[in-house]
Amino acid sequence: MQNEHSVASLNHNVSITDRKGLVISGVKKIESFDNEEFLLETTMGYIIIKGNELEIIKLDTYQGNISIKGHVNSLTYVDNKTKHETHESVFNKLFK
Repeated sequence: MQNEHSVASLNHNVSITDRKGLVISGVKKIESFDNEEFLLETTMGYIIIKGNELEIIKLDTYQGNISIKGHVNSLTYVDNKTKHETHESVFNKLFK
């Protein structure tokens, strides 16, 4: 099992191809996800990815890499306060 220290030492990169695919390295944790929004903790902070028909294609927890496909509308880095508010909004959508 990989510890958090080894993930923290990984480089963080984001690659978007034609707004249809994402490859992100340096991912520490997937906070939440659905087909319209992903909230990821990376070595460089939290990222919110918004789009349509988003889904995980490949997840490598050992290397800290994730591949996502779907139509990407936005990718935003956020601080902890904003992350908490966004995380709550995702749960509010689920339980409406």
